[in-house]
Amino acid sequence: MTFMRSLLTVVLLLFAGPVMAAITVSDIIGREVRLEAPAQRIVLGEGRHMAVLGLLHDDPVSRVVGWRLDKALDDPTLAAYRQAFPAIDRIVPVGAGNRNISIESVISLNPDLVVLSLMDVGDTANDRAREQIEAAGIPVVYVDFFSHPQENSIPSLKILGQLTGAETRAGEFAEFYETRLNRIRERLADPGIERPSVFFHVHAAPVNCCSTVGGGVFSDFIATAGGRNIGADAVPGVLGNVSLEFLIGADPDFYIATGGTHMAARGGLVLGSGVDRAEAEAGFARLIAAPGFSSLRAVEQGRVAGVWHMFNDTPLHIALIEYLARTFHPDLFGDLDPEQTLAEIEERFSPVSVPGTWWVSP
Repeated sequence: MTFMRSLLTVVLLLFAGPVMAAITVSDIIGREVRLEAPAQRIVLGEGRHMAVLGLLHDDPVSRVVGWRLDKALDDPTLAAYRQAFPAIDRIVPVGAGNRNISIESVISLNPDLVVLSLMDVGDTANDRAREQIEAAGIPVVYVDFFSHPQENSIPSLKILGQLTGAETRAGEFAEFYETRLNRIRERLADPGIERPSVFFHVHAAPVNCCSTVGGGVFSDFIATAGGRNIGADAVPGVLGNVSLEFLIGADPDFYIATGGTHMAARGGLVLGSGVDRAEAEAGFARLIAAPGFSSLRAVEQGRVAGVWHMFNDTPLHIALIEYLARTFHPDLFGDLDPEQTLAEIEERFSPVSVPGTWWVSP
């Protein structure tokens, strides 16, 4: 009898097939998230995180059933994804402005994972939505590519890699990113290296000067690239305003402006996806020729640049850090090629190609 039971057990094991192990991770705020298998039906709390999934999967669209459009893909990037993956038009919107999310829409899609952002944490409405979604048996994970990008982008990418069965690809990108970041840090390790003063003019336009950064995000990029953000002493939060008189009086060693297609309607610096280089260069020339800006020592000496603002919400910001390091310290980083870094990311990791102009200088 014992022999027969043992034989039956062996037979059952042979025909049962492999057992899929559950996946358990800690998300970016330390919450435990458990899936029974890699996620196949995902709701994105931010539409532009499709491009992050694209670093992990050859067809990220096939895994996304819903997305919130508060932070959507920009039009050129959406067009590139639509051309490669027409099914993107079947993704269901589950919310739009002011970070609203429809609990009913999310639950009706029967997802196996909802991806929210660190920006959602602490918002009463979103906390309530998350509780109700989880009460329906749907796991929710928090990631962050925006609030603290240097600190959280790679851990967040690895979290998504684990939850979607792409650990190997996430590890490959992490190695790519960290190799480049460590190269910059190692060369700047000497405390005797002078760190030039930098003014970061965000959402730059030649009028209503000037919005700039205090701590976090771009300020972290500046410090990692070997600069010193003068806005850190003038702006108490992440973002704030200073006067043109402040900028002229501060007389920074470098003036860096950020722009995007969102600045076209405001007469500001236009850069980024789908932007022609000639258009970007012309807009930058108008900016630094404007009254006040043109008198800056940094402008007179050509120590100026314009960069795409949306590097602040993607792991591709590693290329921006390289660009800034080469700009601030050309003798130390003349061998860096941020254009090649972006090209390699596109070739090795991205399922689509999005043309554009990411930075300009005189």
